[in-house]
Amino acid sequence: MINNKVLLGMSGGVDSSVSALLLKEKGYEVIGATMELFAGSSCCNTNTYIDAKNICSKIGIPHFIYDYQKEFKEYVINDFIECYSNCKTPNPCIECNKYLKFGLMYEKAKELGCNYIATGHYAKTEYSEKYKKWVLKKSKAGKKDQSYVLWNIPYNLLEHIIFPLSDFESKEKIREIAYQNNLKVANKPDSEDICFIPDGNYKKFLENNSNLKPKPGNIINSEGKILGKHNGLYNYTIGQRKGLGISNPVPLFVLELNQKTNELIVGEEKELYKTDIIVKDINLLLFDKIENKLEVTVKTRYSTKEAKADIIQDGDQIKVHFSEPQRAITPGQSAVFYIDDIVVGGGKII
Repeated sequence: MINNKVLLGMSGGVDSSVSALLLKEKGYEVIGATMELFAGSSCCNTNTYIDAKNICSKIGIPHFIYDYQKEFKEYVINDFIECYSNCKTPNPCIECNKYLKFGLMYEKAKELGCNYIATGHYAKTEYSEKYKKWVLKKSKAGKKDQSYVLWNIPYNLLEHIIFPLSDFESKEKIREIAYQNNLKVANKPDSEDICFIPDGNYKKFLENNSNLKPKPGNIINSEGKILGKHNGLYNYTIGQRKGLGISNPVPLFVLELNQKTNELIVGEEKELYKTDIIVKDINLLLFDKIENKLEVTVKTRYSTKEAKADIIQDGDQIKVHFSEPQRAITPGQSAVFYIDDIVVGGGKII
């Protein structure tokens, strides 16, 4: 008999709640699991746990809360701090997905005798006849698609992951299903911020949770001319225009953070564009290795559009050459590669 037990990540939000409903309707034996990651965060608070437990009770499935605060600090918080300490701009959701929501979640699923894990992410897994393997694909949700933040999950998990929302084109439809089934979270707002920094003040978080303290230095242009003073490099990111505290005949943007000299390099917008980047810490999902130059599209931030590029693997790095220059490419962010709607893989921009 096929093992149809699935451990579903329950955040207390509308996406995971409707996912639970859909999985049960399809005949899966569903267990709801809420991960306690960071006390007081937007996804780990009393209301979250109550909402998740109430939904599971209404649907008629068991619900458990698992404490992963220690692991979250190790894999996500520490990485977040290290990135800013080294003048990089991280995306903590990507680390959380790799290590917590899919990595540790799958280990827990196996303990409970589940063959699958599921989440309310907008993405899709399926077996590809063309490539003769399991693939990660975009969902039908357009701008809501979340495949970008899933590139780093282990390949061997793909056949064990279910995304119940993969074929829905809008969040409105998910809310409609929740409303029709009298789920009280139908109108619960989305969480847009970094979950462990609900007030959005990441600078205060860094100063309160690390050794990072303001270390003033020079703001210079690309020719080395001193234009002013900055108040600590971790306060800035590539492409930033506001908050520089300098006046200039034309707008200036952050081009580079030079950790060695503690200098903030600024310039005109035209200087923000690049055609070539290198990524490391790569994770390939479609191929074991990229043997030859490969034509793909690339996303360099969750909110940016894909751009055409050629990629080629060089040892443990991938070189990316864009067909057209791209704006404000930022070290620490992820470059994710696609062929049509399939995720080839990705890596961290250096």
